[in-house]
Order: sequence, then structure tokens, then C-alpha cells
Amino acid sequence: MESWHCLLLLCTLSLVPASGEETRNYDDSDLVSFLRSVYPGVLVRDEPFITNRDFEMNSLKELGRPVVLSIKEQSKDKPVSLDTNGSRGPVVFTKDGQIKGATLDKAHVFYGVPYADPPVGSYRWKPPRPVSPWPGVYDASFPRAACMQACRGPIAEECPRNVSEDCLYLNIFVPVDVDFSSPLRSPLPVMVWIHGGDFIAGSASKPLYDGRFISNFTHTVVVSIEYRLGAFGFLVSGKDPHTSAAGNYGILDQQAALLWVQRNIAMFGGDPSKVTIFGESAGAQSVSLHLMIQSSKPLFKQAVLQSLPFSIPLKTRHDALKLGKDFAKQTNCSASDIVCLLSLTPQAVLAAQMKTSSRIVNPFRFLEAFETWGPYIDGELIKEQALTAFQKGRWQKDKPVLLGTTSEEGVIFVYAIFNKPVSAVESTVYITAIFKQHALQVLHKYLPLYRDADRRDMLAQIITDYVFLCPARLSARSNTATGSKMWMYVFDHVVSDYRVWSGLTFCYHHACHGAELPFLFDSGSVANFTLSHPEKLLSNRMLCYWGTFAHSSDPSSRAQQTTFCREQRLPLWPRYSDTSGWLVMNITVGSHAEVGTRNHICDFWDHLGIY
Repeated sequence: MESWHCLLLLCTLSLVPASGEETRNYDDSDLVSFLRSVYPGVLVRDEPFITNRDFEMNSLKELGRPVVLSIKEQSKDKPVSLDTNGSRGPVVFTKDGQIKGATLDKAHVFYGVPYADPPVGSYRWKPPRPVSPWPGVYDASFPRAACMQACRGPIAEECPRNVSEDCLYLNIFVPVDVDFSSPLRSPLPVMVWIHGGDFIAGSASKPLYDGRFISNFTHTVVVSIEYRLGAFGFLVSGKDPHTSAAGNYGILDQQAALLWVQRNIAMFGGDPSKVTIFGESAGAQSVSLHLMIQSSKPLFKQAVLQSLPFSIPLKTRHDALKLGKDFAKQTNCSASDIVCLLSLTPQAVLAAQMKTSSRIVNPFRFLEAFETWGPYIDGELIKEQALTAFQKGRWQKDKPVLLGTTSEEGVIFVYAIFNKPVSAVESTVYITAIFKQHALQVLHKYLPLYRDADRRDMLAQIITDYVFLCPARLSARSNTATGSKMWMYVFDHVVSDYRVWSGLTFCYHHACHGAELPFLFDSGSVANFTLSHPEKLLSNRMLCYWGTFAHSSDPSSRAQQTTFCREQRLPLWPRYSDTSGWLVMNITVGSHAEVGTRNHICDFWDHLGIY
């Protein structure tokens, strides 16, 4: 490293607190001024960062003004009950009333099924309440409004067009060969999808998550759920839940949806004893929390964690209260005045949420830029960080788990934040800000591997390794010794559909964060590219693994594979264990089990012990 690099690093290190010293005692304004002088413009956030798959691709564009979405009127009574005028579609008797769905290509679909009463009015910041029974036949032939959210500029094209506080609904997809007029001989496994979106965006009804194909292909009942987002789902204004917003409502919503599935899914042909919950990004974070939350234990049998950002920490109560105070300040309410906060219109809450998200990033807590709103450690529902729980074995270890990442998770994050090339000097500053006293070791490990003047690819690889891949590997290894059944994968697909956005040549050639979703849901056309024949085969194989796991708790169980999947001659996916040589399934056009290609890098991070 050149001497001036060393000088800059020493200057930066002089600002770094010693290990264990609280960073909040430092004057952030001085740090921000210093870092701005080195790399201006990157520390000021004027919009939330969204890592949900559809938003990611567009977040690389120049962002513009917020978009005004259609906000549905809040329902203060029971869900709307309609007569569907004899149109084609199955009718199901649930514990709360009759529901009429629609028979579409590949599946019977029940859209917008209420699983809780609307969290509106005085119930805005309250745990979800059981859904009230309805008379007549509920029309489940169309999706309901998504939960409150906002997007900016071009990403608004991917936003739900209708949003509402009245949003606690779920969608159900049943294979088209299921005959509702006669009893099912054998109930089907259930797969419950929890969408991502940084806990501020996304919807169960996005076209990308169309569950018809995966339901029909895997012969499972697929359920996708909405849950409260942003300030509506995660505001913490005080400690007393009776007189303040106590947070984690979005996670409680997910619990309520899982409980509804337990009570009602048998009427749709599903087996409540064979529920797999699966999610990507913030959805995977949600899944990890349910694996830790004792009250969630009876609600599902097993789990799939796709691209879980293990190293992005949940907020402490102190941090959550500080965010709540900043939010209240934007509304001209006091954080302790719940009456004032409840009187705010949905638009006012959303506006304050957006303004609170627009903040100067604390350079010592840089990773929090990726998740302003979300769950926090309240000491009751959520007791510790997910990575700590998984390392210490304080989770539901008897449940089988599929755990994996994509090969280039960090590309989206880095290129979305750094919209121009990053020099070696600038990358040194940011690595120091994030890793503090460990920065020299990180730089020594990564700098020699990257010779390009633009070091964004290096930063992207560090994010991939530190946030996603290596802590996932450590969690898996920590639990296999106790007999936990875990399977690991890396989605490493390569396609050749290139695009140019805002001067940045970006491509699906990168297996970026969320890149596996079009293959899992077979909705590649939604992401503006068409699956080629080899890619279609990859999608089929991926669905065979996920479906076989749902049926048998083992993605390679030959006995539980469909005839089609057996004909695919799928490579064996061994359980992740030292006796198998720590083999990982490389999911690509030529999928195969292999020893982790970045084991030496993960050994380095494990040795540092700073996840």
C-alpha cells in the first residue's frame, strides 16, 4: 500500500474508538465532515434504501420525487362481503365464513383473504386482532391493497398502485388438479412466503410473487402474506404498550397469518402439520426470527432462508426509541402523546417515516443505512440478534432448514450507494469506518485481490462475504454438531441479458441479491427477460428441490420427488456437515454439490469474530 494510503488510514483510525467503547459518544458531525471531505455526497440519505428484488434493479437509476399512490379508504368494520354473481371459482368454508376464489391458469387462487381485523383508528399501533366473521360469501377473486409504503422516481413503477392501513390479507394458491367438490385423499404440504423489501416496501401480490406456478409444479398449497411495514409496523414511541407504540407489529402480523393458516388451511387442501415458511432478504430475516420466537414454534415445521443479511443488526431498544422520537418530531407530536400520533392521517405517518429515513448515516454504524425501519430487540418477543441465537443454539434446532445466498449479494448494495467509481483511498476510509480496529486486516486480505482503479467490486465482495455468506456458513456449522438438519446453497446463475442504466452497465450476469426469485416463482418475464431453455431447466430443478423439501424435509429425497423431478436426475444435495466435507449445492445451469469456494475467506471472517 502506498505511503499516502497508510497516512490516510492512520488519520481515519485516529477517529475510531477503541474496542468496546460506545461510538454514540463521539461527535458525528466532525466525522461526517471528515468523510465528506474524502468522498462527498455519499453520506446523505434522501430516500430509503430498498433491497427488495424489483426495487433493487431500478434503485441504480437517478431517483426523483416521491410518487403519490392511491390510498384506499380505511375499513373500520368487517371485511367487505360480496356476491360473486355465480362466476367460476371454488367456494371454501373457513372458520370465519365462506370464501369464493377463482380458477385460473395452473391454480385455484384465493386473493385478499383477511387473516386479522383492520389495524386502523385506535388499533393502528396494536397487535393484530382475530378477524371478525362475515355473512354471505367473501369475494376472493382479486388482490386487496398492499400495506402503506412509498417509492421514489422510476422505482414507483414497481410499487403497488393501491396501499392502505387496512392490509392484513393473504393470498392462497392451490394446484389446479385439486377438486374442491370431493375430499382430498391426502392433504398437501403448505409453503408460506414472506416477502422482502427492507421492512418498508413490497407486497404479497406483486407479480414477481405469483404463486400459481410454484404451487402447481411442487403440488403444494402456497400462501403469501401481507404485514405492516415501516412506521406502521415497527414504530417504538415508548415502553408501555398500553400508552405508546411498542413496535414489532409487522412480526406479530406474520404470526397472526401463520395462526390463521393453522386454523384454516385444511379447508383448502393443506396440511397444517407440514408448513414450510420461506422468505428472501427481509423475508428471510422474518423467518429467522420465527425460528427464535417460542410462540411461533407450533406454527410451522421447517424453514427456507434465502439471502439472510445476518450481519445487519436488529436495533436495540435504545435505538428504536431514538428513531421513534425522531419520527414524532417530524409529526409535531410528542413521542409520549399516543393520542396525537393516532390522530395522524396515513399520509402524514408515511411522510414522517420518509423524512425520518432521510438522515445522515453514522459512519461507525454504516450497515444500518440498509435497514432504517424493522424489528428490534424488545426483550420479550425478540431477545437477541439472530446470528447470536443461531451460533449459541438458541433457536428451534429440531426444524430442518435450507439456508443460502447468491454469489454476488453485495453488487446491488454498493452500486446503489456509490454512484461513481470509488478509489483505493476512498474504499480505505469506508472500510475503516465500518470495521474500525479490524480495518487493517480486512484491507490486507482484500486489497491485493483487486487491481482496478474502481474498488466498488471489492466493496461488493466484502458485503457479500461479511453480511451474507460467511455468517450463514458459521451459523450452519455451529448447529450441525448438535444434529440440526441444514442444507446450504449458493445461487450462482449466469445469463447474458445486459442493460445500461444511468451510465452503469449492469447485468443479470451477476447473481445479485434476489436473483433467484424469478426462477423460484418461474416469473422471469416479470423481470423483463425471458427464460432460455437452459434457464427453464434451472428453474425446474430449483423448484424440484424446494418442493421436495416441502414434502419430505429433505431436498434430495428420491421417494418424495414427483415423476417429473425424478426424470430430471437431480444431483444429490447432501446435508451440510463436516462428514460430507461441508458440501454446498451450487445452483446454476449445471447445478452440483461442491466444497464452498470461499471457505478460506470465511475462515478469515470467522477468526476475526466481528459478525
